[in-house]
Amino acid sequence: QVQLVESGGGLVQAGGSLRLSCAASGSRFSINVMGWYRQAPGKQRELVALVTSGGNTNYADSVKGRFTISRDNAKNTVYLQMNSLKPEDTAVYYCYVRASVVSGGTYDYWGQGTQVTVSS
Repeated sequence: QVQLVESGGGLVQAGGSLRLSCAASGSRFSINVMGWYRQAPGKQRELVALVTSGGNTNYADSVKGRFTISRDNAKNTVYLQMNSLKPEDTAVYYCYVRASVVSGGTYDYWGQGTQVTVSS
């Protein structure tokens, strides 16, 4: 079992920056992919950014050039640096991890979500 703890959300003015963090903990697991999704009111959850264990990244077109995802493998932590924030970035941001467990199998895990609100 993998537990995820997120931090860093909040309220910011348009054009501002925020940094999200998500730390994974548990026992006997190996993380394959870490990333972030978001869900705005009345909309479906959507991908924001992913990073593999090898450092390959994938971003939604809407955040390219503004957001940067990174990870610290030693700390099992993923970060999302969000710059030039826009009101349309307002959403609950969810940490995502795909991990393999020693007992067998690969599973998806989600954080509890952190609110990001961008005022115009």
